[in-house]
Amino acid sequence: MDILVRGNDIEKALRDLKRSLQKDGFFKEMRTRKYYEKPSVKKKRKQLEAERRRRKAMRNRRPERD
Repeated sequence: MDILVRGNDIEKALRDLKRSLQKDGFFKEMRTRKYYEKPSVKKKRKQLEAERRRRKAMRNRRPERD
């Protein structure tokens, strides 16, 4: 990942870096890895996330009716 600093504007470069890390899910993963997660809890969480993604995909794929 490359972030360009233009015109010595470090603050803008930091904002861009944080935004790109947020989009990649870096901070969310750091929160989940902060503590040990039992395999059974990890499996359940992954299943819930997959179900959420499936529901969202179905919602976005369904055509609008008048």
